[in-house]
Amino acid sequence: MALFPFCKQPSGPVRKTRLQLVLYCFLLSLIIYFLQGRKASVRVESPHPFFHALGEDSGQEMADMTVVKAAAPKTPQETPWGAPLVWGNTRNSAWRRAKFTQRGVRTGLLVLVVGTYARFIQRFLSSAETHFLPGQMVTYYILTDNPRSLDPSMELGLERELKVVPVAELPGWDRLAYRRMALLVDAIKNEISSEVQYLFCADIDQEFVAPVREEIFGDLVATLHPELYGMPQNAFPYEVEEASSACVDDDEGDYYYTSEFYGGLVSEVHRLAQACSLLILQDQAKGIMARGLEESYLNRYLIDHRPTCVLSPEYSCWDSALTADVPVQRLVSLGRQCEASDMKMKAQYRC
Repeated sequence: MALFPFCKQPSGPVRKTRLQLVLYCFLLSLIIYFLQGRKASVRVESPHPFFHALGEDSGQEMADMTVVKAAAPKTPQETPWGAPLVWGNTRNSAWRRAKFTQRGVRTGLLVLVVGTYARFIQRFLSSAETHFLPGQMVTYYILTDNPRSLDPSMELGLERELKVVPVAELPGWDRLAYRRMALLVDAIKNEISSEVQYLFCADIDQEFVAPVREEIFGDLVATLHPELYGMPQNAFPYEVEEASSACVDDDEGDYYYTSEFYGGLVSEVHRLAQACSLLILQDQAKGIMARGLEESYLNRYLIDHRPTCVLSPEYSCWDSALTADVPVQRLVSLGRQCEASDMKMKAQYRC
């Protein structure tokens, strides 16, 4: 019996206490089992419906994208490769502004104004005079097929000037998409390279609505697409046609950039435009045009040559269900805004 002390049948209070202990242990085991079951059930749930919607339910895609975006970090300060990710009101941006304010930098702001887009020119320039690099030396380069669209001429502020660069008439978006980068290459080579240090390219159907200051300066600057910021990489509309020079493989790409605002040192912008123009010509010879037009080629280039400064969606915005929730809208796309908005919003933006 000494070898099996626990086989002895206890009696009285000892037996009662041991029975209570066994019951407590049994109840505790049930609780632990229940909690573990709850955790396991969470783990085995199906992936977020967004990933199914990409190929199965386009009607649900927008709602699912919005849910995915809600989980994204709001204002990261740096890209995965260490470049600044710029939000205008942060301490990092204040430091960047201080770095450039006293340097006396001359910057170019280039837009292409053709056909009916001439109606946006006065509004764009007026807003740039107020908000784009206030206090800095700026030259506006207007590439246009109709110089008379700038009449009447606008009075510019101190250290501001406007230069008109005539281009051949380019009716229709298809022809414009083939030629925009080539026109940029020619303009930089023939005039701009010797006149400014930095150059930013913008779509004309936009309006500056808040200050865009020296925090945007960098060797190669790209702007995050506002509807795709915070989305998983497989949601980016990269070119998937393998025959296209803009094709992006599944394991490539960090962000999706908009073509509505980008820039940097003149030499870097020239290099970018030259490379994209060559890619477009290669595809044109094969009878191919990437689905995102020049934006697809821009993204292909920026995968191979990561930008040294990435601007947050504050610098390219419009109101839609997918647009990133940003602290401040600084540059608004009127074209996208007027397409997406209800009548009340159209009136607000004077569409």
